[in-house]
Amino acid sequence: MRIAIVTDAWSPQVNGVVRTLQTIRAELEKMGHVVQVYSPDQYGSLPCPTYPEIRLALARPGVVGRAIAAFRPDAVHLATEGPLCLAARRWCLRTGLPFTTAYHTHFPDYVAQRTGLPARWFWRYIRWFHGPAQAVLVSTASVQRQLRAHGVSQVRDWGRGVDLDAFTPDAPPPALFADLPRPIQLYVGRVAVEKNIEAFLAADHPGSKVVVGDGPARAALERAYPQARFTGPLFGADLAGAYAAADVFVFPSRTDTFGLVMIEALACGTPVAAYPVTGPVDIVTPDVGALSGRLEDAIASALRCDRAVCAAYGRRFTWSASAHQFLAGLHPIEVETLPQRA
Repeated sequence: MRIAIVTDAWSPQVNGVVRTLQTIRAELEKMGHVVQVYSPDQYGSLPCPTYPEIRLALARPGVVGRAIAAFRPDAVHLATEGPLCLAARRWCLRTGLPFTTAYHTHFPDYVAQRTGLPARWFWRYIRWFHGPAQAVLVSTASVQRQLRAHGVSQVRDWGRGVDLDAFTPDAPPPALFADLPRPIQLYVGRVAVEKNIEAFLAADHPGSKVVVGDGPARAALERAYPQARFTGPLFGADLAGAYAAADVFVFPSRTDTFGLVMIEALACGTPVAAYPVTGPVDIVTPDVGALSGRLEDAIASALRCDRAVCAAYGRRFTWSASAHQFLAGLHPIEVETLPQRA
């Protein structure tokens, strides 16, 4: 199968959407499929206001459409709601080609936090953007319910996975952790306002707090919480070691749709503490973590979990299963309907 994936999120960005798409592409190619990704690095772009690491592609529908048509795909998937996917969406609608979309992030909540405007205004855009899609691929049951409540009904399951070769309880710990007071409480992810990291850093629980990642809020948080350790981004064995050496993984976000980092931590045997919100409520059970409106209570309860049970649970999430769900959600294109020119 020839699959065209259009995305506004791609390297050098470091986030769950990019990691998901890169891993899914690799899984699909291992299965023998041909995948072509259309991303902002292939076009002129501008930095996103308040988030310069994200580039906003400047591409006309015809330009994107000609590239897709030349590829002759069997399916088109629009992964994000940004300008590049908008251009591809317009071209697909103009040429009558079916496409699928995905809902990776709580876009209305993120934009509302950055603009101060009501999230309900941005739900109108979400309904409009995803409305013509043949299917909207969604990671959890609670997000499916939320989308249906907002008028997006054509939702399909698309779960996430863990690199089980990399993320294991045996990953060697980082040297930084050797002298830190226990319990070590770990956060991994973007250091940005929508991740609610300040709630983690302000949580009143003894031990050490470690933040792995980078982003626009890092400098301000380092100044406000000098007792916390900020490592910057970690990858591969270094990231796995941080997960495995921590006593509890704290996920303070209230706006994520899944939380890939939670299942990576679990696969390393580390229990999860989080708020009872979309994402954690679909992943965290009482055996592998704790959910509470007070992070201090969630941390205290999660620390009592059996790490072997956490690791076994985390190993249930595979990228192979995720790739098969992705394939099942695609909508095939009749090749003869592809335009010869965009």
